[in-house]
Amino acid sequence: MEKEYVKAFAQNLKMLIGDMTITEFAKKVQIPQQTISRYLLCQREISLTNLCKIADYFDEEIDFLIGRKDC
Repeated sequence: MEKEYVKAFAQNLKMLIGDMTITEFAKKVQIPQQTISRYLLCQREISLTNLCKIADYFDEEIDFLIGRKDC
């Protein structure tokens, strides 16, 4: 069974990426494209390092990204 924060993170990341391609976003945050794809498909839990990279890139709180806090 998927953890709720994994699903919330995938949904929030999709929203934040918007029209940007996964490849383009992956290059900007310096995370492999395949890893980003797995996050979006709820196939992989995010590491703390990558969570911080993404939070910093979007200037968002980690609690928002993982669904513990509304925007």
